[in-house]
Amino acid sequence: MKSFQNKKGKTQQGLVTHNLPEAIDKYISEQKNNTFNYRQVSYALGVTTTQGMRAVAQYLISLASDGGLIEVSPGKYKAPARNTVVEATFVRRANGKNSIITEPDGENIFVAERNSMHALNGDKVKAVISARRRGIEPEAKVVEITQRYPQTFIGTVKLDRKGGILQTDSKFLATDIYLPRKSMLGAQNGDKAVVEIVEWPEEEKMPVGRVVDVLGQNGENDTEMHAILAEYGLPYSYPEVIEKEAEKIEAGITDDVVAKRVDMRPVTTFTIDPKDAKDFDDALSIRRLLNGNYEVGVHIADVTHYVKPDTPLDKEARKRATSVYLVDRVVPMLPEHLSNGICSLRPDEDKLAFSVIFEITPKGKVVNSRIVRTVIRSDRRFTYEEAQEVIESGHGDFAKEILTLDKLAKVLRKERYENGSVDFDRDEVRFELDENGHPISVYFKESKDANKLIEEFMLLANKTVAKAIGAVDDKKKAKPFVYRVHDMPEPGKLADLSALAKNFGYKVKTEGTPAEVNKSLNKLLEDVKGKGEENFLSTLAIRSMAKAIYTTENIGHYGLGFDYYTHFTSPIRRYPDMMVHRLLERYLSGGRAVNIEKLEEQCKHSSDMEQQAANAERSSIKYKQVEYMKDRLGEVYDGIITGVTEWGLYVELKDNKCEGLVPMRNLEDDYYDFDEKNHTLIGRRHGARYRLGDEIRVQVARAAVDQKQLDFVVVDDKNPARSKAELRRAEAETERRLQQGSFSSQKSNVKKRRK
Repeated sequence: MKSFQNKKGKTQQGLVTHNLPEAIDKYISEQKNNTFNYRQVSYALGVTTTQGMRAVAQYLISLASDGGLIEVSPGKYKAPARNTVVEATFVRRANGKNSIITEPDGENIFVAERNSMHALNGDKVKAVISARRRGIEPEAKVVEITQRYPQTFIGTVKLDRKGGILQTDSKFLATDIYLPRKSMLGAQNGDKAVVEIVEWPEEEKMPVGRVVDVLGQNGENDTEMHAILAEYGLPYSYPEVIEKEAEKIEAGITDDVVAKRVDMRPVTTFTIDPKDAKDFDDALSIRRLLNGNYEVGVHIADVTHYVKPDTPLDKEARKRATSVYLVDRVVPMLPEHLSNGICSLRPDEDKLAFSVIFEITPKGKVVNSRIVRTVIRSDRRFTYEEAQEVIESGHGDFAKEILTLDKLAKVLRKERYENGSVDFDRDEVRFELDENGHPISVYFKESKDANKLIEEFMLLANKTVAKAIGAVDDKKKAKPFVYRVHDMPEPGKLADLSALAKNFGYKVKTEGTPAEVNKSLNKLLEDVKGKGEENFLSTLAIRSMAKAIYTTENIGHYGLGFDYYTHFTSPIRRYPDMMVHRLLERYLSGGRAVNIEKLEEQCKHSSDMEQQAANAERSSIKYKQVEYMKDRLGEVYDGIITGVTEWGLYVELKDNKCEGLVPMRNLEDDYYDFDEKNHTLIGRRHGARYRLGDEIRVQVARAAVDQKQLDFVVVDDKNPARSKAELRRAEAETERRLQQGSFSSQKSNVKKRRK
């Protein structure tokens, strides 16, 4: 990081730190309408120490709290003066809290519905900003919709004599959609359908739409899963023309193809995957070398040998960007002929791979590595459970090889944690489903040694590939590449975590090197295991972290503690891995640099689609949780408070990790104030407190499957009569809300109460 220098070239670190407020004020005065964060200010002023950067961050926070700066998004600021007319993206919310996000600074400004011109979520607009006054939040008025964002809405069709309406499930629309009879596409009463808005007259409260797809009867498993995918703009079927193109592709492992590759078929090789997996991206090989070291191969399906750039098959994969994993199914990025067939590293079949071959000493030190294209033949397909049995018993197929790899992986993992990798290891919820997709039990997927063995070698391969391209001599410039990066936590969130952890007797460092900070986080996560505050503090620790994304700008991976990291090991299910394979092939053969702007666009699209896929996965889990709990209305459970908001408490049940809401309206024993900083609800009269991480006893009051909403009431063990009364009130309120008014007003009222 460069230093602030005077005319003689001497570093002015001490001088700047001493006169910090004056230096920051001068910097801000020169920014005009630009936005900035504490890192940019520190860099510009030559502040390089952790203490100095923290002082910069604190000063910016204090300016924002006094109205001297505008915090346009967390940790991002700008001076108050701004243009009156702005270009922005419209954000519509079902709770009526519409807003615009200004470009390019990302400031979020409220828009009343009367000033929205019925803009939809994601539309590009021009808006006028009201004059700013101290203590009063500005408002915006949309004056032009410059670009409509293509979107559809999912909901249930309700028919009448004139046509019907769509009761939407959307969190982006507070009203239903009117459907003229000619636009129904054969939809029947109670069908789930996909609808697009064709017009929204200025004077009308309800937009007009047309049905573009009928998903099936509301409540059926396939219908609901397809609805979840459609809600997030994800495909729920594969185009027939693309399927046919894929089926024309043959394995084609000829002598000519093999001659151009390293033949690894004689080496012991196997896969370790979930028991229900069909697409095997990766395999491991191991053999002892004459010098006593081990050769470990990480072999990845060579998808790009078969999927050529800019073909219809490639374009479809690029658009999807990722496979989507819902509770009961996988929606593949590639057609099954490739994902489960030709590319999948199935046992006893010759397969083409892109491999990273390591030489590792018996003590786990990586001596050297090479990246090559190979031909492999897997000797055995292990499930994680089978491999774990070998590790625990010391016996079974390829026991010697698996035990050796496990030993090496544990050395690599220990070294990774010592270098600052954060250990966020949490159980995942899984469901046992009947033949109709209805959940009949819940179990937890625990990460054991077999899972960690695979994880460790995949991390090593990804890091090695990224370093091979990104780590160049100072005199050279690294060629454009796809990195998987993870930014540092925001200082404010880390400081909040440290302060709250201190209340429980734990220490979290907020200053020092990333490795030092992460070691303190790991110690916290280890120390809280099995204790009452575990959920509270581990949840806050996760929330303090940034999100990992794909980009061409390498800033390292903070959570893993790696300077270089990418995704190379899952090209069957992730498009960025395919991009990395193609770039590797190009650069390792001496090819020229690719266009970085185009590469960055593809990175951003992949990051966006990854987030949508994650949202859909969570939504499918939530749906099954509510469906599971619907059979258990009135039952009492012990839980943990996982969220505290102004509208109630989110509680996760200990037995099954199902999460629901205790609405504020059901906390009738007192009037509760929301303490946002301390994640606490505090009763005004009696001083009762509900805090994030607290244990709580609740009763299942409502399970609304359509809305994926689960409501609880707090059980008062000292006064069971009161608890029963609260449950009856909650049930009555649910019944009243289901029966009241028109569809439009019903949904609006319910959502407003929920929010």
